[in-house]
Formats: sequence, structure tokens, C-alpha cells
Amino acid sequence: MTPPDTAPFDLPEALAAKTDPALIDRDRAHFRTIATSLEHAITELETMLAETRRAPARHGTAALERDQEVHRLSARLRTLRRYDLDLCLGRIVPAGRDGEQGEATYVGRLGLAGADGSRLLVDWRSPAAEPFFAATHAQPHGLVSRRRYRWVGGRTVDYWDEAFTDEGLAHTAALDDQSAFIATLGASRTPRMRDVLGTIQADQDAIVRAGSSGALVVHGGPGTGKTVVALHRTAYLLYADPRLGHRRGGVLFVGPHQPYLAYVGDVLPSLGEEGVLTCTVRDLVPEAPSARPEPDARVAALKADARMVAAIEPAVALYEEPPTEPLLVETPWGDVLLTAGEWAEAFDSPDPGTPHNLARDDVWDEVVSILADKLRSDELGSDGLSGDDARRVLGRHGGLREAFDRAWPLIEHTDLVGDLWTVPAYLRHCAPWLSPDEVQALRRNDPEAWTHADLPLLDAARLRLGDPEASRRRRRTAAAEARERTRMGEVIDDLRTTARETGADALGDGLVSMLVHDDLRTALVDDGALPTTGIDRLAGPFAHVVVDEAQELTDAEWLMLLRRCPSRSLTIVGDPAQARHGFTDTWPERLARVGLTDVSVMRLGINYRTPVEVMDAAEPVIREVLPHANVPTSVRESGIPVEHAPAAERDRVLAEWTAAHADGTAVVIGDPTWAGTERVRSLSPELAKGLEFDLVVLVDPHRFGDGITGAVDRYVAMTRATQRLVVLTS
Repeated sequence: MTPPDTAPFDLPEALAAKTDPALIDRDRAHFRTIATSLEHAITELETMLAETRRAPARHGTAALERDQEVHRLSARLRTLRRYDLDLCLGRIVPAGRDGEQGEATYVGRLGLAGADGSRLLVDWRSPAAEPFFAATHAQPHGLVSRRRYRWVGGRTVDYWDEAFTDEGLAHTAALDDQSAFIATLGASRTPRMRDVLGTIQADQDAIVRAGSSGALVVHGGPGTGKTVVALHRTAYLLYADPRLGHRRGGVLFVGPHQPYLAYVGDVLPSLGEEGVLTCTVRDLVPEAPSARPEPDARVAALKADARMVAAIEPAVALYEEPPTEPLLVETPWGDVLLTAGEWAEAFDSPDPGTPHNLARDDVWDEVVSILADKLRSDELGSDGLSGDDARRVLGRHGGLREAFDRAWPLIEHTDLVGDLWTVPAYLRHCAPWLSPDEVQALRRNDPEAWTHADLPLLDAARLRLGDPEASRRRRRTAAAEARERTRMGEVIDDLRTTARETGADALGDGLVSMLVHDDLRTALVDDGALPTTGIDRLAGPFAHVVVDEAQELTDAEWLMLLRRCPSRSLTIVGDPAQARHGFTDTWPERLARVGLTDVSVMRLGINYRTPVEVMDAAEPVIREVLPHANVPTSVRESGIPVEHAPAAERDRVLAEWTAAHADGTAVVIGDPTWAGTERVRSLSPELAKGLEFDLVVLVDPHRFGDGITGAVDRYVAMTRATQRLVVLTS
């Protein structure tokens, strides 16, 4: 007997009952239509991309728009190629009229339409897809049933049904409302975060779809899916909120460390979002790679204070005080005097908020203009001297330039911050709240021996000062533009001469005559011939910032992020019980210290990752120092008790696990002598935060430290385990 056509279903024999045509025929027909449409969409995108790339080379805004279109088409094409039919997450069936079932809606990673315009897949972020994630038996959102698919290699290897009404029982096979989700929790982990979009739970989805206004805190313990929520919320907001699009600043995603960013690196591209910048807080500062940990806890605390960051402003202001003495400038037409009042007038000319080094050109131009006006006055006998000539002479005046350089110097941000630590009088002036002992504690001999605690101050100084090379680049660009305008003018003059000699407009009626206008001459300047500069993409501003493991940020680090997010639209993810240096405030109290007042908090209380056996061992560790810690409730048991053994058993434990498990990942935490392998990593407790592993081996956790820091490190390390925890002691 010929087996029934079940493609693309590839269910194991144990699930043969699920291959009943009555259960899967509708899906098979729909999948065939999706496959045809998907093939057509890929072909169409390939054609559009090729045509866009073949378009003539352009400059300026046109070139930017072309590049953006290439990026958009390429991203969409990569997403479609990344998946096949597994673009489809599942389907929902709403209640129809007279007790009948409505038309099924299939939910996908992306929206997809058929050749006739019919809706084959709705984007998971669309309002139409919301019931797929939000429906529960208590709140079914009008659904009769829901089906979730499990895909492997483009084939459906299982599916799970949930019936919300009696009518939903007619065409369903598996009626455990948690089966699809629980089945994935014990699966082996990989070096990259696994795909969990199809099994996002209702409590998580509510946070993903919350509005972007203000600061939303996602408060949850280990294993509650905070990171999953943060990543999917990022993709959702970019889709649903036009105010956050890439052209309006986009979204910045901030993680705790590089291993974490590598772990989650595939998630956003798999959701169709490739333009999101990801970084750690330290990545925002160029000096971070050479910085070392601050060895003195007292110094670290002083530099973490928001008041220390505020000291950058008076530090810069000292270099923006106008001279109080007049300046006599000698010229061939006579001497002109720049009074103290005119110095002050020039120093006030930049727009508010202009960085110091960028404002320098504005101040210089104002100084030259003031003196040029005086130079052309009748009293000096310079009648007939043009303004341009006067400014040109003054612009080349060595004495004037020297005096101006002293009055408004170019400043490197590293010099400014370094001076704070090496010149006590300067530090006392900028931070008068410091005691003499604190000023002495902050003093050091090497001004540029940067530590992690210096980075927020370096960042504040760099953004307040601006690039000291900007002025030189401006002058080079202006000179290049002038050369290009001259060259274009010569070309236009040649065309006009040809037109006069031939008696006709060689390029079409009236076109040559149009070229005499300055605005068109400027438009014809070749932007490609002008100097270009690199752009600091992490400088912002961003329309929205997502911060994971936010409980670790100091006030000074928060200011680094808020400086880049003027909208104050943030998603803040964290757990006070995992704060290595303590977290005694509520979230609103904590954030109010750095100026965030529009704060709402949403909580996650279910631990989907860590089995009961591990949480039973980890909970007393954190409650010993934080009796009221928000410890989440685990939803599953692994059946594997926590194992304790001598440290000498490390290699045996790892060898046995590797031999018994062809898949999965493991980690050794707290033993730097373990070099690590492809599947078994070696991490410190701090760098394990935010990650998860099938097997966690802790080596001498009692040596992680005392007090809150030690307890938090042990708690975090233990709760990385998804299946098995082994504690080794020397």
C-alpha cells in the first residue's frame, strides 16, 4: 500500500496518528501554496536587487538612498533564503458564526502574499498574529484552536494543538496546552541562542508588544526569558512603531559582554532585522580596549557617581571663558582693536550645545567678521577694501591666530580627563563636592592609565568636546568644494561658448542657460571628489535603546546611554538579585537618580530554563544575602540531581558528558586552568551572565568572593544550567 502523501510532514513513527489526512491535509495544501509564492518572491527580489545594483553610480543623497534600498532588498532576500516553509510558525482558527470555525490564519516570521494577493502568512508582529501568542484558556482571544509546528531542516517533525472551545476538538491531535513549549525546554543548547519565536508565552508576548513611550523595565529572575523578550521586543518595535525606524535613529541593543553578544547575534537577523546595532557599554568608548579594571573600589565608586560626569562641563567651560583684555591687531591699513566685549560677543556666537572643538570655527569666523567690519570703516582709510579681502587678510594673520588659539584651544578628550587626575586644583574646581582625601585618592601619576571606571568620563568629554580634527577637515572640505566649483564653472563656460558658436543649445533648449545659476553649479559638484570621514555609528542619537542586564550599570554608565537616547524611550531588562554590587532601590527609585521618571515595570516570574533540581540548590545561595530576592518558579524537572565531587574529577565529568551527548554545550566556571574546547567553554562567573548551557561545572564556588558579590556570582553561575549542575571543590 502506498503511504499517504504527508510532505512536508516528516513525523516519526511514534507520531503516526498525527499524519491522519483529516489533521494535516489543510496544512499540506497551504504549504504548497506558500512554497510556490516563496519561490516567486525570491526570484522577484533577486531581479530587483540586480537592477538596483546595476543602476548608474550616484553621489550624495541619491547614493545613500540607493545603498539603503540595496540593504533593504538584501536583508529581505537573506531572510527568505534562511528559511523555507519553516517561515511558518503555526496557525490559529477563530470562532465563526453559528458555532462554526472561522478561516485559519497562518503566522510567519514575515508576511507573505500569494500571486492573487491573498494572505498566506501574517507577520508575527502584526495585530492579526497577536492571538497566536497571547491566547490562553482563561483569555482565548476569540480562538477555537491553535497549532504550533516544530521544524527541522525545512520539514515538520512535530506539531501541537490546543483547543480553546469544544468546536476546537474536532480537528486537533495534541491537546496539552503546554506541550509545544515544554518539549523545547529540555532540548540541547547550541553556541548560539536557539530559535524560540514559535513558543513565546503570553506573559512574554505582552511585554514584547508594550508601547515604546517612556522607559519599560522588564523585571525577572534567571531563566524567565528576559533576553528573549528584549530581542523580540526590539524586532517588534521596529516593525510596529514608525517613530523608531532606522532613518529616525533606529534601535541600539546593549548587552553585558562580548560572549553574550556573540550568543544572541543570530536572533535579530532571523527575525528580519539586520540594521540593529549591538554593543556593550564599554564599546561606546574608543579607549575601552586598553582599559583595565579599577583596582581601588573607593575610586571606582567616586567615578561611578553622576556628579563626577557632571564635572566635565565646568572642566570644558574653563576653556570657553573669553579674554578680559583687548587685543590689538596690526594690518597694512591700520591697527584694529578687539575689545573684551567683542571677545565675549564672539564666544557667545555658537549655537547652544555645539561641541567645543566644532564651535571653534564659529567663534573664529565671528572674530574675523568683527575685525573685518572695523577694518573697512572710513576711520582707517581702507575705503574700497572688500569684505572678502579683509577676511582673507585677517584669516592669515599669524598674531591673531596665535591669540585665538590661546583663547579657544583645541582639546583632546583624553587630555581633559587626564588633567583631572593629575592636577588636583583643576579637579577641586570642577568637582567641589569632593573632600581633600577623595581628591588625593583620585590622583595618579600616569594621566592615561585608563580604567573601566574612566570610560564614562572619557565618553562625556569626547561628546562634549567633539573631534579636534573636525576644524581641519572642514577647511579641507571647503577648499575641495571651491576647487570643484571652479572646475565645474570652467566646464559650464566651455559649454556656453560652444552654444554661442553653434547658435544652439548643445544640450537641449534652455539647459545651458540654466547652468549659469549658482545653485545648479553647486548641485553639479562631484561629491565623490570631496574628503570623507568615518562616522561613529554608536554616538547616536537613537530612537530607542534596549539594555540587558541593566542592574549592573552605574549612574555614570547610565548617563552614557541617556546621552544617546534623547527620546528617553528605553527597554530596561534586569534582575536586582543578580546585581553584583547590590541593588537596594526599586527600579523607579534607581532610574530617578539618573533623570528617568517615566518608568513602568512589567514582571516575569516563571523560570523556563533552569530545572527544579538546580533551583532548589541555587535559591538558598541568594537568599542568604538577599532574603527577599525575587526567585522565579521553575516549570520542569530534569530528574538529574545536583552532583558534588572533588575538583580532581573535572576531566572525568567532562569526558563522560561529551561521550554521552553528541549535541549540546557545557561550561566550566571558575577554573582558568581549563582552556576550553569547541563544546565546553571556560568562563568567569561575570562572563557567564546571560548565557545558558546543558551542563554547568562550577569549580570552587566558595572562592568566587564574599558578601553580595560572591553570592550573586554563585547564584548566576548555578542558574546557567538547563539540564545538569556539577559542583567541584578542592
